[in-house]
Amino acid sequence: MNGRTHIFANIDALYTALEEQWELIAREAVNDHGAFHVALAGGSTPRNFYTGLSQRQSIDEKYWNKTHIYFGDERCVPQDHPDSNYRMARESLLTIAPLLPAHVHAMFSEHLSVEENAERYETLLHNELPADACGHPVFDLILLGMGEDGHTASLFPGTEILQETEKSVAAQYVQKFAAWRVSLTFPTINAANHVAVLVAGEAKAGVLSNIFSTEQNHAAFYPIQQVNPAGQLDWYLDAAAARLIKT
Repeated sequence: MNGRTHIFANIDALYTALEEQWELIAREAVNDHGAFHVALAGGSTPRNFYTGLSQRQSIDEKYWNKTHIYFGDERCVPQDHPDSNYRMARESLLTIAPLLPAHVHAMFSEHLSVEENAERYETLLHNELPADACGHPVFDLILLGMGEDGHTASLFPGTEILQETEKSVAAQYVQKFAAWRVSLTFPTINAANHVAVLVAGEAKAGVLSNIFSTEQNHAAFYPIQQVNPAGQLDWYLDAAAARLIKT
């Protein structure tokens, strides 16, 4: 499997290591080009990471003031809805850390259509972030999770968005949830300087075992296997999720 793999005895140790990585990348980015552009992962697993990060004393306020927050994907629900990734991040990070409100970029507004939200966010990324040689916006760090079906962000098995090569952000109807999502695409994810994949819990062990298998003939294919950034890829796994990986 591409990238570096970090396995931790428990989720708290994983969170601490990821906090240290965030701080290191933030300092490097701000010192290099005056801003830290990061896309957050949604779902339930990162919540306590964001809470710990927001209370981390070693991150100077000047770095928070230069941090720009984006989202890897979003459920098409109001921002105060329980399923909203924005709401989760707001409660655990955005209203606690000394971030500038103008630097927090929500991915979905209920006042726009799904397609309009995707187009608006793509324009935002191209206006705010540097671009690579192919014109894709370049994040300093993208945080990702992984579902039990091997999806990441809102890039689900069998969906058309997996084949997207031009758009930086796209809308996708996800049949299993009977709902629309807006998501970064693989061209954007793979243009990033750093990608960190956070996976925890026994329920993910089987998928991770397949992904990390050294056998070349296993049939499993998962969307997350298309994560192959130009920059550094790091897998942050707890022992429960990594228990079936052969080292």
